[in-house]
Amino acid sequence: MDIDTTEWARQSTARVLTPVKPRKLAKVPFVEMADGRLQGVVSSGSDIERVYVSSIAAGTHGYNCSTNNNRPCGGLRGQPCKHLESLADEAVLQYGGTRVGRYLRVDDPDTVTSGSDVLRRLHGQHEPTPAATVFSRFLRHLAYLEIPDTTEPLVEMQWFPATKAAD
Repeated sequence: MDIDTTEWARQSTARVLTPVKPRKLAKVPFVEMADGRLQGVVSSGSDIERVYVSSIAAGTHGYNCSTNNNRPCGGLRGQPCKHLESLADEAVLQYGGTRVGRYLRVDDPDTVTSGSDVLRRLHGQHEPTPAATVFSRFLRHLAYLEIPDTTEPLVEMQWFPATKAAD
């Protein structure tokens, strides 16, 4: 079944952002700028069953990386780990360097072109943050991938207003 995505985007009440460049979801399956942080889920390079929840706070640039059950990343040794760099790289692909730089409030955000550009401009330090909220969002997004294609409303989404409420 072909779905006219432009029609869906036009009728949607949510703002749809097209990725700046295509992303490979195997390494960083989930990335978002939310709750005052760039945050996401990054696959482990050594264990296929392990993922890390990584985040960088906007403004303070405090960063964290831990497993989904809050065990700290071994790569955090006074500086951001490779998981944080992967997260920043994918965020730049998803949202564009300027947008990521402005969101995180780094120096000279208009010249950000890669995740390593982002990391070089951070002035923060390691700040532990709980991984549960980000990991829970990731799992909720995965659940939507299992729903069969349909043009019918989803039961769990019916609380969204279909039309503008009358004043």
